[in-house]
Amino acid sequence: MRGDWGGTIDEITALLKNYFSRAHEPFDPGKTKIPLSVPSYGWEEVAEAMESLLSTWVTMGEKVFQFESMWAEYIGVKHAIMVNSGSSANLIALSVLSNPVLEDRIKPGDEVIVPAVTWSTSIFPIVNVGAVPVLVDVDLETYTINVEQITAAITERTKAIMPVHLLGFSCDMSRIMEIAQAYDLFVIEDCCEAPGATYKGKKVGGFGDLGTFSFFFSHHISTIEGGMIVTNNDEYAELAKVLRAHGWIRELNRRREIASQYPDIDERFLFVNLGFNVRPTEIQGAFGIHQLKKLEQFIEHRRENANYWINRLSRYSDVLMIPQQEEEAGSRHVWFGFPITVKPEAPFTREALVRFLESRQIETRPIMAGNLSEQPALQLIAHRVVGTLPNSRLVMRRSFFFGNHHGIAERERTYIANCFDEFLMKKDR
Repeated sequence: MRGDWGGTIDEITALLKNYFSRAHEPFDPGKTKIPLSVPSYGWEEVAEAMESLLSTWVTMGEKVFQFESMWAEYIGVKHAIMVNSGSSANLIALSVLSNPVLEDRIKPGDEVIVPAVTWSTSIFPIVNVGAVPVLVDVDLETYTINVEQITAAITERTKAIMPVHLLGFSCDMSRIMEIAQAYDLFVIEDCCEAPGATYKGKKVGGFGDLGTFSFFFSHHISTIEGGMIVTNNDEYAELAKVLRAHGWIRELNRRREIASQYPDIDERFLFVNLGFNVRPTEIQGAFGIHQLKKLEQFIEHRRENANYWINRLSRYSDVLMIPQQEEEAGSRHVWFGFPITVKPEAPFTREALVRFLESRQIETRPIMAGNLSEQPALQLIAHRVVGTLPNSRLVMRRSFFFGNHHGIAERERTYIANCFDEFLMKKDR
């Protein structure tokens, strides 16, 4: 922590420790709600944020930069640039690759290939930079982009691929990078739901030209709102810093060199490019410093839960599509939630199963925004759809997920599996 607050901060910290140590209400099956997410922070994050509030340094500063350095080391990349949300991270990543300072860049009318099943802000930033999203189908085993459909989508206008590591499942990055190299395409990895996921021993986000992450309140770790852009490219990193804060040079490594070219302009207010204001706060940085230390234990807890449900629910594979743990050596899913797809031949609907689970206090939700090609917002923008998207349409109608997080312990996960038994045993099998 920064500052010398003597007894004041010590007293506040003691109070926070006591508050967060209070026992939670015991789980009461059928009465206690099992939510999609629970808060991931404790007294450490609040005390660090309180220190920033007391210091009055609450805008982007040292704690943000410390978290950036920690995140870059964790992912295994050279640069990490924090912003105020994962959505903004996608916007900045696309804005970097379409910026006029780059000779080879995404230009208006160029196409970016993206899975049809994702969150809206995987697609909207493509439109924001004047490019055209091209929606392709997903794989039903991992809900991630179907790599075979990528090549079918490529035209002379294709400029980039934006794979989304949906629900914490890693995409087939070997094949995606091979395609990108063969066709000279940018790769922007949307890792907003997959912090810490690995593919063949390497963390996602470190494969493409740029990667993006989200630290929204309901994600694996949280800075309340928050996002991160990662890259190994020095030029992209510097450009991302410019774009996140007004287009000025304040955070650049080369700021003095650049300022010397414009001696008549105060370097604090020297603008060299376009820019947004999507900076994070020190409060977000304060949370991130401590949240990252907890991420691995959160991931292992989610994986333990997932293994349990896979073993318990696999008996219903004739009517349910049950996800599996990864088979690729060195790969690791991090389980944003636990997805289920009701097979078309099942003697019940998704809605019937969801209603039953909700009646038993198990919260559910659709798979992100479903098939984006069916969302009315897509009628407002230029886009292209490859094929009939049969898997994406199935996900839209028959898939959902329930929570998988550190707040679900042995009693809760057993209760969830028991509820599936109760529902499915009643059906005509």
